[in-house]
Amino acid sequence: MSVRTLLLTGGGLVALVASIAVAVTIGPADISTGDVWTSVAAHLGLGESTLAPLRDGIVWDLRMPRTLLAAVCGAGLAVCGAVMQSLLRNPLADPFVLGVSSGASTGAVAVVVLGVGGGVLSLSGGAFLGALLSFALVLTLSHALGGSTDRVVLSGVAVMQLFAALTSFTVLTSADAETTRGVLFWLLGSLTGADWGQVLLCAVVLAAALVVCLGHARTLDAFAFGEEAAAGLGVRVARTRLVLLCTTALLTAVLVSCAGAIGFVGLVLPHATRVLTGSGHARLLPATALTGAVFLVWVDTLARTVLDPQEVPVGVVTALVGVPAFVAVLYRGRRRT
Repeated sequence: MSVRTLLLTGGGLVALVASIAVAVTIGPADISTGDVWTSVAAHLGLGESTLAPLRDGIVWDLRMPRTLLAAVCGAGLAVCGAVMQSLLRNPLADPFVLGVSSGASTGAVAVVVLGVGGGVLSLSGGAFLGALLSFALVLTLSHALGGSTDRVVLSGVAVMQLFAALTSFTVLTSADAETTRGVLFWLLGSLTGADWGQVLLCAVVLAAALVVCLGHARTLDAFAFGEEAAAGLGVRVARTRLVLLCTTALLTAVLVSCAGAIGFVGLVLPHATRVLTGSGHARLLPATALTGAVFLVWVDTLARTVLDPQEVPVGVVTALVGVPAFVAVLYRGRRRT
């Protein structure tokens, strides 16, 4: 590992820890960073908490799991975007190009509005099953059309539109006004109600996905030269593409089922990070994960405080921040060409 990589990774980790510590203090209740460290240390068995139960609960049960879930979701979506942009050789590819987000939205709506699952299946469970169903449909359709990279993208777009239409039709025909408001808020991305179970689930899946993707870092570098060039270098193109697509789809499905559809993170952050690290995936993937984590921690903090006591959907804020950032990245790339 080069000195530059160590510095980038170390700096990213410091920025992430500092961001989490400060973000947890922001809100109506007066919490200091010292309170945060005291609460965390006590719950990890590293000391005794001197905080009142109410303040300790605000830190440990409310703000900390939400902030950590934001970090995990930001890291996961950013990594998925980086992998898919290289794998599909499409700079506009993001975690939702495979229709996973639309399928998750349909599954969630089916549970909340139509009562699918008979009360046994939760919103997150319905979203996860819907995401897997949509991805299976994409794989089936793209395989029937030849299985090439452009067919995967086109199949994803088609399935995405199909499930988006099903979601809209279900909401418009079967939901009352209050249910519609709640569903639409979730569809735009929301970390409200985050708990430690969701943090653990998403973190475990993210760690496993990172291991798989980093194990294919050199293969992803080869894909940058095209599938034929990668095959010439000994890469098993079809198998590798299937493994990485399934990995990113599974990670996206888990994240979307817990946090809703949060756009632009997987589209913008990989491009921004490449400016710092270059295109080598051994450096790009860890750096992108850290950048995405820090980015979404602060976006979520802004979303829950800017109009306090009303909360703005996280996906709205990522779009407002992401569009100008993406334009700036494109302009920078244009100047270099």
